[in-house]
Amino acid sequence: MKKWILWIFIATVMFSMADLTVSGQTNVRQTFNREDFGARRNAFITAEAGLTAEEAAKFIPLENEFKQKLFEVGRDCRRLTREGQNKQKMSDAEYKKLIDCHLETRLKEAHLEKEYFEKFNKLLSPEKLYKYHLADAKFSRELVIERRPAGDRNSNRNNNRNSDTNRNRNER
Repeated sequence: MKKWILWIFIATVMFSMADLTVSGQTNVRQTFNREDFGARRNAFITAEAGLTAEEAAKFIPLENEFKQKLFEVGRDCRRLTREGQNKQKMSDAEYKKLIDCHLETRLKEAHLEKEYFEKFNKLLSPEKLYKYHLADAKFSRELVIERRPAGDRNSNRNNNRNSDTNRNRNER
């Protein structure tokens, strides 16, 4: 009986160790380093949009200011959303307040985006501004994929390939 218990214990330990080495992750939560993230994002956008050093020197600080203001615009809504998620039951008035907050935030974000894109237009050509827009979206997509567990990343890539293949077939 003791041998069986020992074998079960050893097998359990081995399987849990194998799971940790396969996934390459531990239960320790990584901290977010805002400076590293910003530097990585700025380098990605500079490369993807094809910005020269001079353009990047003028554009990146303004773009960082824009992103910071976008973050601040959504702060109250994120707080309300967290509070709502922590409650067991919300009233209709609380739901309405949350919906109104989200709508108002989206409007403010749209006005802010228009304001800053007019400023960006003075620094970059329309082509590079468009490439910036694409690079910003691409960076966000890649970040989401990167933060997924390892098993989910591969299945998503295969799904994207399949959907691309199907899309190409449908276009013929």
